[in-house]
Amino acid sequence: MQDAINLFREYMGTGLILIWFLLSLIYLWLQEKRTNPRILFVYMPVVLLLFFFNPIVARVVYRVADVEIYYRILWLLPVTMTIAYAVTEIFGKLQGKVRVLFAGLAAVILMVSGGFIYQNPFFHKAENWYHMPQSVVDICDAIVVDGREVMAAFPMELVQYVRQYDGTVCMPYGREMTVDRWNVWGELCAAMVAEEAEAATLTTLAREKGCHYIILSEDKKIVGDMAAYSYELFDRVDGYVIYRDINADLSVP
Repeated sequence: MQDAINLFREYMGTGLILIWFLLSLIYLWLQEKRTNPRILFVYMPVVLLLFFFNPIVARVVYRVADVEIYYRILWLLPVTMTIAYAVTEIFGKLQGKVRVLFAGLAAVILMVSGGFIYQNPFFHKAENWYHMPQSVVDICDAIVVDGREVMAAFPMELVQYVRQYDGTVCMPYGREMTVDRWNVWGELCAAMVAEEAEAATLTTLAREKGCHYIILSEDKKIVGDMAAYSYELFDRVDGYVIYRDINADLSVP
């Protein structure tokens, strides 16, 4: 149960949206009499919440999946729709200046309840028609091998874009690692995000994961010589350095 509560708290961010959602749910429970809206905005959210916080359901799901899968049940909650519908219903019942005041107040409350999306460190202004950093496009084009997949360890700021651009460029960790939400940092991932790259550790872990390439920022200090561990300097692209495992077989089957 505590795990479910923690997941729910993380899902709701600052918590203010949760307050407005629950207040909207209570209002519609008391005031909405029409069947279809009541099913969509009252019964369905309540059933989903009871399902999510049911320890028996959690135990069953955890046996076949991990915490991230369980977390996605919350995606089914019509949070924004429920709030919008409740606000619209209240707005329709008001008159005159009170109506205008309520509309303005509701808009302000909703704005301060969330976060400014463009402050997200993973937001990136579009540089191409792929809507991703040009460095991702250039790096993938540099390391791709026609006719086969390649494995590469990317810096965290690029991870979420790679699979969007080229499905043949594989990674030993995925987008879930861009934020340590699940407390599941792997050894290789931890080595990649460290302030200094330990050549011996990084190359050993990368080779264990079958990485043909290691991509590091040019600004990252490397302790040791990557070449001494058979990772040669392959290319420099858009502020990143690409190292290739010279012992890896990149031939096309």
